[in-house]
Amino acid sequence: MAIGLAITSESILHNGRVTLFVVLSCMMAAMGGVIFGYDIGISGGVTSMEPFLKKFFHKVYHKMKEDTKISNYCRFESEQLTSFTSSLYVAGLVTSPFASYITRAFGRKPSIVAGGAAFLAGTAFGGAADNLYMLIVGRLLLGVGVGFANQAVPLYLSEMAPPRIRGTINNGFQFSIGIGALSANLINYGTEKIEGGWGWRVSLAMAVVPASVLTLGAVFLPETPNSLIQRNHDHQKAKLMLQRIRGTEDVQAEFDDLTKAISNSKTTEQPFKIILKKRYRPQLVMSIAIPFFQQVTGINVIAFYAPLLFRTIGLGESASLLSAVMTGIVGTVSTFVSMLIVDKLGRRTLFIVGGIQMLVSQCIVGGIVAAHLKDHGGLSRGYSYIVLVMICIYVAGFGWSWGPLGWLVPSEIFPLEIRSAGQSITVAVSFLFTFIVAQTFLSMLCHFKSGIFFFFGGWVVVMTMFVYYFLPETKNVPLEQMEKVWQEHWFWKSTVVEMSDDRDKGGI
Repeated sequence: MAIGLAITSESILHNGRVTLFVVLSCMMAAMGGVIFGYDIGISGGVTSMEPFLKKFFHKVYHKMKEDTKISNYCRFESEQLTSFTSSLYVAGLVTSPFASYITRAFGRKPSIVAGGAAFLAGTAFGGAADNLYMLIVGRLLLGVGVGFANQAVPLYLSEMAPPRIRGTINNGFQFSIGIGALSANLINYGTEKIEGGWGWRVSLAMAVVPASVLTLGAVFLPETPNSLIQRNHDHQKAKLMLQRIRGTEDVQAEFDDLTKAISNSKTTEQPFKIILKKRYRPQLVMSIAIPFFQQVTGINVIAFYAPLLFRTIGLGESASLLSAVMTGIVGTVSTFVSMLIVDKLGRRTLFIVGGIQMLVSQCIVGGIVAAHLKDHGGLSRGYSYIVLVMICIYVAGFGWSWGPLGWLVPSEIFPLEIRSAGQSITVAVSFLFTFIVAQTFLSMLCHFKSGIFFFFGGWVVVMTMFVYYFLPETKNVPLEQMEKVWQEHWFWKSTVVEMSDDRDKGGI
């Protein structure tokens, strides 16, 4: 069955429809983003709840409630508290290479199932935690789950999607992250009011819902045609699957491109070694630079610590959690907007516009905090509202640029022979710098104070210039023909020319 949007052949584009089959499959796979987003939102919310701090992080609770001499900027500084947040990303970083092997050798589907199962186990430990060690073990298991999901889901979405709407479908991953984070913020706001101080347990345990949906639903997911041929060279089964997901029998052109790409990858037994070759230099650079820049936008300062940040500027516990809900709504809506326009305006335009928007809002927030927030006391109500509005504008900028595109672009630029390895590097770099930001932010806030916003703003300038000069446009280009964008780029064409020469001679 297919819904009505037809995709006709246009130059390098292939035939096909946007079928209901592929939409439902991608919606289910994108649940991997929901579990990631839920964890981001929950961890930020529970660390601002006084009963949670009192049970697991008593020193932080004491500084917040009783130490009147401590600076606003240093109130939540704690290595243990940051370890709670960042331990997930250590586990994800360690898991990523193993997840890459599973994804390449056994398929995208088993990796998604494994991710959901590990997340379920982590949820059980977190909801039942009676001491800090149980809490950390739960976080580590959640990290394993997110490591598998972030490795497999973006690849799955890019390989299943028709080229013309690949951006829209792949951006569904970031949209799902936003849905997960928003759901977590709403749950945090509700459970904070539960009498008896055990609302944080409900918040942590509710992750079982998206994790169960992902785990059970992934069992019924179809495998991508790319993976079917790559693993067992079953061309007939892969062609039937391609016809089903495209809603037409006229898939020969796309199938020929696919089999040619896989033929080029047959001799690639060591993808992590192959990706270091000069002809893959642009893809390797992007697999490192894009996730690095995504993290140094400062978005995880908002995602992890929004309630703590809002409490720093003088809002109460409930108001801080409600403000986090507001930023979550803005982020989710802006990502949905990105889904609608990314395949029309292109990746580069959204990257650049979003970067400028984030920079301006960060500078305004930094200026207000520098001028009006001292070591003691809070911002006036008026300035607090302005800060909240500017943070929402910043989140919106991220939501239609570096948020979804930070996952989309790396997932679509790799040739099949290095696709799993390249995605693994992307995920590992993302987790590494997420860990670094999460582990150091509260200490940086204590020492940099308002300068923290200008620090991240400086990185936004660098990354926007990087995109302008070094990232080619990839919209509407089939995955199997993506090398053309590098061959035509002013900077990269001299580097990748040997790739075409080698393949013409029968090499990889």
